[in-house]
Amino acid sequence: LPEAYVSEPARRWPLLLFLHGSGERGDDLERVKVHGLPGRLDALDEFPFVVVSPQCPDGERWQADALAALLDEVARRFRIDPDRVYVTGLSMGGRGTWDLAMSYPERFAAIAPVCGGALPDRACRLKNVPVRAFHGAADNVVPLAESETVVKAVKRCGGTAELVVYPGVGHDSWTATSADPSLLEWLLSHRRHRAP
Repeated sequence: LPEAYVSEPARRWPLLLFLHGSGERGDDLERVKVHGLPGRLDALDEFPFVVVSPQCPDGERWQADALAALLDEVARRFRIDPDRVYVTGLSMGGRGTWDLAMSYPERFAAIAPVCGGALPDRACRLKNVPVRAFHGAADNVVPLAESETVVKAVKRCGGTAELVVYPGVGHDSWTATSADPSLLEWLLSHRRHRAP
């Protein structure tokens, strides 16, 4: 929770859902902190989001319906601004980010998948959800082409999507991404699109 969550009881906060990769699955929550944003949170003096970092069980993958139910529960228990809900994740979590947003696009203000591709068949569902995807040019686990294909598909549908490519970087594009303060500013600059 943000430092001011208790001292500002009338305030509603943005929510950032973080989805880890396949190597952090299991039942030891400390593993969720191995890569990406969750491991950095303890060292930050101030962080302007309520952050939810669930752990996927061994042998399973992120399921959009289960994650949507988790978001419902978090919204019931905490003071969340429903117009500022964001999701990011890396590798398996990047793929989960795409899937969750394509399954429930009306819930998100913006998404930031990291080194996780998606099939472009539902890309048009993201035409009102800004996307900033990240990928290493030398990724030999999830090929760069997987992010390129879906980002192009979102753009063809009239959506706003960009792909940040790290030259010479392999699968670990999350280290550079989580160290980039402009990502958080970019997320916070977006509010959920409301249909007329």
